[in-house]
Amino acid sequence: MSSRALALLALAALLAGCASEEPSTTPPLPTSPERLRLETVATGLASPMQVVADPEDAGRFYVAEQEGTIRVVEDGAAQPKPFLDISENVTSGGEQGLLALALHPEFPRDPRFFVHYSDPAGDTRVDEFRVGATGPSLVRELLAVDQPYANHNGGQLTFGPDGLLYLGLGDGGDAFDPEERSQNMDTVLGKLLRLDVDADEEAWEIVANGLRNPWRFSFDRSTGDLYIGDVGQDRWEEINFVPDVTQGLLNFGWDVYEGDQQVEDGELRGGGELVSPIAVYAHDVGCSVTGGFVYRGTAVPGLRGRYLYGDYCSGTVWSLRVENGEAADVRRERISAPQLASFGEDADGELYLVSQAGGVSRLAPGD
Repeated sequence: MSSRALALLALAALLAGCASEEPSTTPPLPTSPERLRLETVATGLASPMQVVADPEDAGRFYVAEQEGTIRVVEDGAAQPKPFLDISENVTSGGEQGLLALALHPEFPRDPRFFVHYSDPAGDTRVDEFRVGATGPSLVRELLAVDQPYANHNGGQLTFGPDGLLYLGLGDGGDAFDPEERSQNMDTVLGKLLRLDVDADEEAWEIVANGLRNPWRFSFDRSTGDLYIGDVGQDRWEEINFVPDVTQGLLNFGWDVYEGDQQVEDGELRGGGELVSPIAVYAHDVGCSVTGGFVYRGTAVPGLRGRYLYGDYCSGTVWSLRVENGEAADVRRERISAPQLASFGEDADGELYLVSQAGGVSRLAPGD
């Protein structure tokens, strides 16, 4: 499915929110005093989903494209031959496709990388690859999960400060989690998972349940804090914050809670400590949250220590600061990124924005 079709799907979600009997609204937020601009890093990509910086080369990036290719971008241009092409094994369109890429923390000394994608049956796969003399080759399948619907596949795959590989999976799809998967500990759908990729066996651990569609999440490179952007149903988009993912099982509340509002009667069946979002916004300003990163770069000093996130439909970008476990100084930034699929971070802590319309941009100070 094309990017335009994706935008129409997002618009449908927005209209569904507007059709609620009592439309939710977002309180007015201040506009940031920071002057920002977006510098183009690459254009002409085919439905890019994620950008991952080469840890040893500041001008080199890996871009995952939805149809199943990973391209190397150098000096603003994508190399014509893909770094990896698994398109024959990928179902692409809507919320399916090649969704995420994670390089091993010791890459390229440890030449392994990991991909999360939808296979020909539309089911979730996580595979491990190794870069050799002739290019990447498949090492093993790390996870295979049957998907009951074509949406809510989650997205992010990344390594945490503990060296473990983290994966976010949605609740399996359809509206309001009809089969109650998110709170069901017998399935990995609607969960945050982690894996020791150096172990001989693939033993995924459930870190948290109660997620609807954790499209993007990240760890603060300075503190190890976890931030999750979880896509809402028809009213609320949310940002979750966890200062310590080792504290025990967590529960983000879906499908009893959407954002910070209870939307269904009953108790949380999945167990774990309830984590309430630190920030929410309603569908009057967007319809699908894209989680970002805490800025730790030097190009824009006024953003240092602030978490940036945005919305796929409206292109709006916001930022906040966490103080004593709560969001403070939530504000709208002076940039817009249409079809915002993800953020990225390089070795220096500078941030990048990926538009599914085909471009990758770097956050830079404005004039």
